[in-house]
Amino acid sequence: MPYTSRARRPRRRAALAGAAALTALALTATACGPDSSGSDAASAPAAVIPTTGKATGPGDLANWKLEDWARFLADNAFSNEVVQGFWSIAKMEGAKGRPTPEYSHTAAQAGVQRDAPPAAIPARPQPHPYSPATAVVGKIFMTTPEGDAVCSGTVVSDPANPGRSNLVYTAAHCLHDGKGGGWLRNIVFVPGYNRDGQASRGRPYSEQQVSPYGRWTAVRALVSPTWVKENGVGAHNQYDYGIIRVRSESGSGKSLEETVGGSIPIWFNAPRDQISSAASYGYPAERPFDGMELNHCDSAIPPGRLSFDQSRPPMYVIGCTMTGGSSGGGWFITKDGKPNLISVNSIGNRNPAEYLAGPSLQDQAKQAFDYFSKNAK
Repeated sequence: MPYTSRARRPRRRAALAGAAALTALALTATACGPDSSGSDAASAPAAVIPTTGKATGPGDLANWKLEDWARFLADNAFSNEVVQGFWSIAKMEGAKGRPTPEYSHTAAQAGVQRDAPPAAIPARPQPHPYSPATAVVGKIFMTTPEGDAVCSGTVVSDPANPGRSNLVYTAAHCLHDGKGGGWLRNIVFVPGYNRDGQASRGRPYSEQQVSPYGRWTAVRALVSPTWVKENGVGAHNQYDYGIIRVRSESGSGKSLEETVGGSIPIWFNAPRDQISSAASYGYPAERPFDGMELNHCDSAIPPGRLSFDQSRPPMYVIGCTMTGGSSGGGWFITKDGKPNLISVNSIGNRNPAEYLAGPSLQDQAKQAFDYFSKNAK
C-alpha cells in the first residue's frame, strides 16, 4: 500500500538550485586551470559474495570487514582492456541508450510500498556552452551482449585524493548485468560530452568537439554486492549504484578532476526531511532525444518513495521524461551552497516516459565507496 504520509515538516531543508544546480554554484574542488563484436560479458563468471560477514538483514553489509570487501573485489575481478581509439565518433553515435529498467508505477504489485505517481516533468536541454561546473557530467560508453550502449555518470570527489579524483559515480546496471551476468566491456567515460553544442547527428564534427576533456578508460570498478546476486526489476534496484576509477586515454598525467575543473561530493545518509527538491541530469538517447544533449529534470517538490523491500532504503522518485541513456546520471541538491549528489537514475517507465527512480545512498553505499576510495587503486 502507498505510504500514508510524507516526512514531518523539517526544521531545515537543503534547497534545490533547479536548473542552476550545476551551473551557478561553486564546486567543492577547483583544479588547475550496434554491434557486439568483442564482447564477452555474457560469458563472464558468476559473481561470488563472501560469506565471512554475517549480515543482519537482506542486503545489509553492516558486519562486513576489510577482508570481505577485498575478497569481493578479487572474486568479481574487473577487466577492461579498451584499445585506444576504440570509441570512434561513429561507434559513439551508434551506441544505444542503456535503458533504465522499466517499472510501472501504477501496476498492482504485492509488497511494494510507494507514494502516488509524480506528475511528469519535461526534461530540458542544458544551454551551450556547458559551464565548467556542468563538465562533471558525462557519458559512459560500454559494450553489452546486445551491442554498444551508453549511460551517464558524474565526476565525484575522492576523499583519499582531494583535488585529484579519478572517480565516476553511475548506476550498477551501466557496469554489470547482475545475477547470471558479468561486467560490461570497453567502458569509457567522456566528461562534458558535446560541451559547446558543435556536434550534431547528420553533419561532420571532430573528436575535440564531442570529447573536449578527452576519453577516460575505466581501470577499476565496484557495484553493490547485493546487485550482483539479484536480477529483474525490484529490491536490488534499491542498491543500483556503481563506481569506476578511470585514467586518461591520452596519458596527460592530470587527474580527471583537474582536467574538468572540479568534482561533486556524495551526500550519504542524507535525511529525507532535508531534501525539499532534486534535479536529475543525464544524456537521454531514446526518442524523442538523440543522445547528443545534456538534459535535466528539476523537481520543485520532495522526491516520492518507492520500496520493493522495506528492509532496504526506499528509492527516491521524481517526475521526469528522460529516456534510456540517462541511466546513471546524477541527482543533485544544494547543501551548504554547493551541489551534492544524492542518487543516480535507476528505473523508470516508457511510452511515455514520466518518472525516474534512484537509490537512496545510505550505509551500504557509503561503505562500498569508502573502501573503493582507499583500496581500489
